[in-house]
Amino acid sequence: MSKNNLRTSKTGLREIASAAGVSISTASRVLNGSSRVDPSLQKSVLDVVAKLNIDLSQRDKAKSLAFLVGNRGMNDAFHSRILLGAEASCVAHGWDILFLCFNYSPNTPWKELPLPKVVQRHDMVRGVLLTGTNFGNLIELLYNKGITSVALGNNLIGDPKLLNTDAVFSDDIQGSTDATRYLISLGHRDIWFLGNNHLPWFARCYSGYCRAMEEAGLAPRQCSIDSEDSEEIGYLGIKSLLARGERVTAVFAGNDPTAHGVYKGLRDSGMSIPDDVSVVGCNDTFGGMLYPALTTVREFPEQLGKQMVELLLNRIAKPSLAPQAVTVPTQFIKRDSCRPISTPIESPAKEIPLESCL
Repeated sequence: MSKNNLRTSKTGLREIASAAGVSISTASRVLNGSSRVDPSLQKSVLDVVAKLNIDLSQRDKAKSLAFLVGNRGMNDAFHSRILLGAEASCVAHGWDILFLCFNYSPNTPWKELPLPKVVQRHDMVRGVLLTGTNFGNLIELLYNKGITSVALGNNLIGDPKLLNTDAVFSDDIQGSTDATRYLISLGHRDIWFLGNNHLPWFARCYSGYCRAMEEAGLAPRQCSIDSEDSEEIGYLGIKSLLARGERVTAVFAGNDPTAHGVYKGLRDSGMSIPDDVSVVGCNDTFGGMLYPALTTVREFPEQLGKQMVELLLNRIAKPSLAPQAVTVPTQFIKRDSCRPISTPIESPAKEIPLESCL
């Protein structure tokens, strides 16, 4: 620690309170993240903190963060890798990390959410990393309790800007655009998107797919299965399309587990990949282990975890900053699950209703 940081980290509550013109107890509540302080007094204290260049993350307090997985199981491969990245970043900064699961309903008023007690202990946990699937009521609860947080933006239902929260995104929209453009470059025109667009990560991928289809003058086609089981979405989606007699030469599955379901459905129907249908996925959690190896959009979950920790620690140190957003790029990975169409048949560029398959 530099001499300047050593000096500022030891600045006492009395000096901060005096400079801000508030009581020591008020200054203490602000520095501990309490929301039970008049906004004007809170601003006065934080202005003094900024003027004195005080790094609040270095003050003599607990140095632990909570990794909170909302409405998702502990065995999710993608979120496990985010946790690994977050843990590595915490270790590098000398912080500890706690792992928690929290299932809740989006329809529960924020005041009634049973937030884990350890998260509410400012003397134990300084901030929360929100992964899994999360809703605005939890964001509002954390804000009103003065709990610093950062969210995985891809899985947050609601606009992070409107929810007034820091967020880290994987650029799956651009990745999905790249994947769809690749299928189009191979001559495919009958390209279907399979997912569940009620879930934000599928909806984001679908928007990238639509962008590429519309650029090429093609009508987006989707089969949305109302399920949270990704493999089931892929299996039921492709089986439904085939049962309806839809022309399908390529499928963009909203994630790799969905693509795995598509593989199973096609094989059950006596079809092969990529000879009969080309398939692409998204997130590259296990695309290389499928046969044939899956062409997919590679995301970098460990980097997402690291960026979430960096953003959260920055927020703890500088609480008066405006909401921040960081986007981590993706990479398109070409493997063996796609082939070109030698004599492509143009599909009419007309609007197709967005309707569920089942």
